[in-house]
Amino acid sequence: MNEKQLAALLQRVRDKEQSIDNAVKELRDFPMVELEEASLDTHRHLRRGFPEVVLAEGKTTEQVVTIVGRLLDGAHNVLATRVAPDVADELLAAYPGRGGAYEASAKVVVFQPQPVEQSGRGSIMVVTAGTADIGVAEEARLTAELMGNTVERIFDVGVAGIHRLLRHRDRLLSAEVIIVVAGMEGALPSVISGLVDRPVIAVPTSTGYGAAFDGLTAMLSMLTACAAGITVVNIDNGFGAGYAAALMNRRRKDTQ
Repeated sequence: MNEKQLAALLQRVRDKEQSIDNAVKELRDFPMVELEEASLDTHRHLRRGFPEVVLAEGKTTEQVVTIVGRLLDGAHNVLATRVAPDVADELLAAYPGRGGAYEASAKVVVFQPQPVEQSGRGSIMVVTAGTADIGVAEEARLTAELMGNTVERIFDVGVAGIHRLLRHRDRLLSAEVIIVVAGMEGALPSVISGLVDRPVIAVPTSTGYGAAFDGLTAMLSMLTACAAGITVVNIDNGFGAGYAAALMNRRRKDTQ
């Protein structure tokens, strides 16, 4: 149930086009649906502007298919993250004709039965230090796009060849929010934050050799960056970065 759906329901009741009893039936799964192994938050879209997202990792295929199906019953676009290829195949086969697609590099399944309403006041830029960081960056991009944002990408401009980044300064300044995805020593967010007056969301990745400690080194580097204005999410958390960027970039209703 989102704001538009709720408003339309109340309008029908007010105009006596729908009975109170039928309206109550429509609201029977609001604000929560109790499944055997999950409690779905059907109030989340109304509260936060985007429905609950499914983390497929750690769940059985049957659980993922069931949860996604109940979310689709609410006529929402649905995002599932950390989806293995075999689970993605089962999902797409279970719900044909619902705008489903699997983005293998990001391990994300998107069902888009409804057009995405643009809610961003500007664009979001996703930047990677290396090609190996693209999978996490794509998770961020898909999340932000499904939340109604225009997203641009700049790939492979890490500090080992800083001249590759500097030629994109005008593009960086054209964005409202910048997501920077980097592994190794995680220096790129600090460099970019020192060049622009935009919020920078840093995403450490598990890319790197031994002392990178599966992204811990990059995360600590980003947390201790000397450039101001950097927000750091968890290791490989492209979804969290895309969600945060969408909230920062959201066009508020009272300013429209």
